[in-house]
Amino acid sequence: MNNDKTKDWARRKFITTIAGAGAMLLLNPFTALAAIEQDDKVKKIVAKAIGIDTHNHMDVPFSLEQFKEQKYDLAGEMKTSGLTAICMTFCVDRPQLEKEGEAYERFITSLDEMDEMLKANNLTRASNYSDLKKARKDNKQIVIQSVEGAHFIEGKLERIKIAYDRGLRHLGLMHDGQTSPPMGDIYTDTPQYGGLTQLGIDTIKECNRLGILVDLAHCNNKAINKAIEVSTKPMLISHTGLNTQLGTNERMAKMMMPRLISKEQAKKFADAGGVIGVWTHLADTPLDYAKNVRALVDVVGAEHVCIGTDTKMAPPSGSNDRFGSKTNQSWNKTTDGFFYTVVDALLQTGFTEKEIMKIGGENYCRIFDKATNI
Repeated sequence: MNNDKTKDWARRKFITTIAGAGAMLLLNPFTALAAIEQDDKVKKIVAKAIGIDTHNHMDVPFSLEQFKEQKYDLAGEMKTSGLTAICMTFCVDRPQLEKEGEAYERFITSLDEMDEMLKANNLTRASNYSDLKKARKDNKQIVIQSVEGAHFIEGKLERIKIAYDRGLRHLGLMHDGQTSPPMGDIYTDTPQYGGLTQLGIDTIKECNRLGILVDLAHCNNKAINKAIEVSTKPMLISHTGLNTQLGTNERMAKMMMPRLISKEQAKKFADAGGVIGVWTHLADTPLDYAKNVRALVDVVGAEHVCIGTDTKMAPPSGSNDRFGSKTNQSWNKTTDGFFYTVVDALLQTGFTEKEIMKIGGENYCRIFDKATNI
């Protein structure tokens, strides 16, 4: 299977590879040929895979007037990345919520703006696994609508159905700021709810009933374990990393430690059918990222790991997002699209094509299908 985005990437790689290969062939023909073979492997895997970033921020302003002044090259960036889909995520608790009803207003405004963004980029939302498969077959990109934090519910469970009707299929139960009323214990806060509140439990049950995948990122261990007891569908922890993989930046590692998962907790979640996303934080290079993926795979198996970058695919034009926050510029000195870069690094780290297909998207597709198939 081939497509336009693979062809575009192949042309760029051909030009840069040939430029370097000429000199390499003179010095070491075997090394040059190996590099070309590796590029071909990457290209073939990307062309076959349903590549998915399970946590990609597309935060929009809570003002329609401000939104209309911005442009988002979402289609272009996705095509460059090599991914088939992103879980297009936004949150409503930044800046801090101050009054009742504000979270819901922000939620609806954000969805309205994303409707316009998708229309401008000729993109659609996936409602189920069939939509993802069709997008891959048609060589098109697609998004899975996600929200980080269930603040918009504000104690009114009927709003989950409203969100579902607007295309939401992936709900992050918690975020940095507590919901009102509370859903449960956030992993960066002092525990006080014994894991989940009744509202948190009821929200999971309603998502199961409607067909929305539940994302437990930002939940503490007790909340995760309670969710496992409650949910009738497999769930996701979209963006974290193993707490043994701390990188080289001590300050960043200390800040991120509460957000990382232990081997014991990861195994417990995987044993319940869950899938865990590895983010790009604490990885200075693509190979460091691949090693972080390997560390988690060694604990839970390749069937329970996915990619969840916690980056931004397409910041608005003119924004000053720093290096590392834009998906296709996750690492310095990388010129290829994100998924091409990651597949290459995973191959170099010893992953097989079958394992890469699972981690790259099949694992998410499996639980997305089970969650949305009602």
